[in-house]
Amino acid sequence: NIADVWVNGAHVGQHKGAFTRFRFDVTSQWKPGAKNLIVVRADNSKPAVGSSTEHVIPLAGDFFIHGGLYRGVQLIEANDVGIDLLDFGGPGVYVEPNWKERIPPSGQKDAKWIPGISVRVRASSPKANKMPITLHFTVRDREGRVVAKHDTKRERKSIGLQWNIFAGGYYLELPDAKIWDGMKDPYLYTVTAEMRSGPRILDSVTQSFGIRDFKFDPNTGLTLNGKPLKLRGVSRHQDKIGKGWALSAKDHAEDMALMKEMGVNSVRHAHYPHADEWVEEADKAGMIVWAEVPYVTTPSLSGGEGSAEVFANAEQQTRELIRQNFNHPSIAMWAAGNEVDAGTLFGATDKVAKPRKLLDHINRIIKEEDPSRATVFADCCEDVKMPVAGVGSIPEGEKLAGATDLIGYNRYYGWYYPQPLKAAEQLAREMDKLHAKHPALPISISEYGAGGAFGQHSDNIQTGFINAIGRPQPEEYLSWLHEQSWPVIRDRPYIFGSWVWNMYDFSSDLRNEGDSVDINTKGLVSFDRKVKKDAFYYYKAQWNPEPMIHLTGKRYVDRAYSVMDVKAYSNTERASLSINGKFIGEVKCPDRICIWSGVALKPGPNTALATGYAGSEKQGESEVPLAVNIWDEAIFTGPDPAKGIRINAGDIAASPIGGGIFGSDNFVTGGASAVLNMGGFGSKRSGPTKSVTATHPALYDYWREGEAFSYAIPVPNGKWTVTIHTFEPRDGANTALMSVAANGQPALPAFNVAKMAGGTLSGTSGSFPVTVTGGILKLDFSATGGKAVVAAIEITK
Repeated sequence: NIADVWVNGAHVGQHKGAFTRFRFDVTSQWKPGAKNLIVVRADNSKPAVGSSTEHVIPLAGDFFIHGGLYRGVQLIEANDVGIDLLDFGGPGVYVEPNWKERIPPSGQKDAKWIPGISVRVRASSPKANKMPITLHFTVRDREGRVVAKHDTKRERKSIGLQWNIFAGGYYLELPDAKIWDGMKDPYLYTVTAEMRSGPRILDSVTQSFGIRDFKFDPNTGLTLNGKPLKLRGVSRHQDKIGKGWALSAKDHAEDMALMKEMGVNSVRHAHYPHADEWVEEADKAGMIVWAEVPYVTTPSLSGGEGSAEVFANAEQQTRELIRQNFNHPSIAMWAAGNEVDAGTLFGATDKVAKPRKLLDHINRIIKEEDPSRATVFADCCEDVKMPVAGVGSIPEGEKLAGATDLIGYNRYYGWYYPQPLKAAEQLAREMDKLHAKHPALPISISEYGAGGAFGQHSDNIQTGFINAIGRPQPEEYLSWLHEQSWPVIRDRPYIFGSWVWNMYDFSSDLRNEGDSVDINTKGLVSFDRKVKKDAFYYYKAQWNPEPMIHLTGKRYVDRAYSVMDVKAYSNTERASLSINGKFIGEVKCPDRICIWSGVALKPGPNTALATGYAGSEKQGESEVPLAVNIWDEAIFTGPDPAKGIRINAGDIAASPIGGGIFGSDNFVTGGASAVLNMGGFGSKRSGPTKSVTATHPALYDYWREGEAFSYAIPVPNGKWTVTIHTFEPRDGANTALMSVAANGQPALPAFNVAKMAGGTLSGTSGSFPVTVTGGILKLDFSATGGKAVVAAIEITK
């Protein structure tokens, strides 16, 4: 966050900020022709009241701040007079696309708009200098051909001691220019600015640029160069496992290639300025960029609006961000902050913070630096009156909508808020409300998503408890949440863009969730970029037109049940499935999701083969499917029912417990799932940690309860023994009498769970024999005077 630099023992400067480039003039300390000692001290102290970083943004956030030098270091030799190197780390040459209206000749109706660029140059000199100075500009196309030149006609007779605007803006007309058209054609030019004194070249800077035009409308969304464009985006943090923030050019290129494969056309820089190499990749790829000032969570660690030092630091980092990135055509908007009213949620402060004043200040600075681009910020909390999992309700704060030209909403319907299985309904309703509330404000969804662990899997995500701040967090739920969210976003033209949170798993020392520690698992790709989650392929099917099919659930190899739904993502019209060479059936793929329900697995390995079909053709009186040469294969290992069928009631994920695999809650109707320990976020927990006294306590982490509910379990015909695991989860007297029936007949007489177990939080069980006919075992649970509680079901020979 803070860097101090010494050269040969002399302190040459200090920079506050972890993300933007900075330069110091070391001319007077440098020893030409001799060894020179450069020392850099990086202070990465965690922001706290009284710490050295108390006034350096970001003050908090759900991501890890890595320390040390993680980007390149250079020594630059330059003339005394030249293009300014100390202009907030910027290049000193700034290019802005510009169109001029050419008045039509007499008799013609329409004016013609001629593309061009305005170029500004900042010059500097360490001392007053009266040498004559001229500027020369050369524009080259993608192939390096010169397409325009311009020489200054007047000479600058002197340059003052301070860096200054040498030219208020030179206009270069490019009548035959090609536009930078996003991913269709990200056409780049370069401009070289030369500063000369007579024939001598004093300095030369070359910058790439593109000519394009962004416009945002509150009802119809974004247009790029006059054509509608829905932003299908992802957010990205700049870290990678084993490297932290020290990414190479190869790492950046790999990240961009994965996004292009998925069909992404926009990337949000979370939550700070990203490396030059990354933004250059975006320029070349045609990616539309949301670039962000690192104002995150709160303006102050002690409440209020923030100190004068915080305001000054935010201004400095804002100017650095814009000047260093001004020429990148991919950047469509500057973001003034992220979730700046979420300080109490993240535990950054327990006092009331007022973020609006700093947000307004940053917005003004952005407009001073670059009035040509729109401003935006990401909101967490407007009108979110429901409790957030594990951290309570969001307090009502200052009104922030309208502080910037655009707004992004970070909304996790289906994850952090109640009734997660109504994700699509909630997202649609709330976004429509916000659009109606702010009819003149262009709206986007800057974050949405869920956790997804590689090592945790579900047989049915709609029956188990969804634990957004704990364990487990199965990969299948992540996929389902995105299946619910994207159609809502896609079908609303007023939502100009959306950004999945996140493209990659990333480090966060606030989290112990899913199957990881200190990792936010909402990524579509693993932290090391080696494994793509199923949700990656959902979006590839939605966004990439290249024909594809992907069988989901491949990491859930050892299945708990001998019957499963097989699902594939495909952008083909139909798909067929075979298991072990046996044709199962052909299905349509509405919304690019293909499902084969109730597919039987034999004990041991089962080879599933899915094939995509593009359409059909008429052959005589018949429609014959047209096969596309795409297919995908998976291995699912079916269980041997003779070794037992086990259900972990209330749990969303299958788990190996006590030597057997307990499948996630499935085959159930009625009741509700519940959790013993919700978990926690950062320093906050949802409640005290509890444990159940039992041989296998993990069976009691989740349960199903209700006055009445039932299971219809696929079981081979024959004689079986059923064991019901139960307990009393709540302190205090509970007079409920629980009953169990099997296939319509009483199986366990009414009993009081707490009395039978010997108290609360003590596991107990009851067993009974059954005879199954027709391949289904029906179990009914009921209670009088309270709720029946089932932690697990075992069916054994």
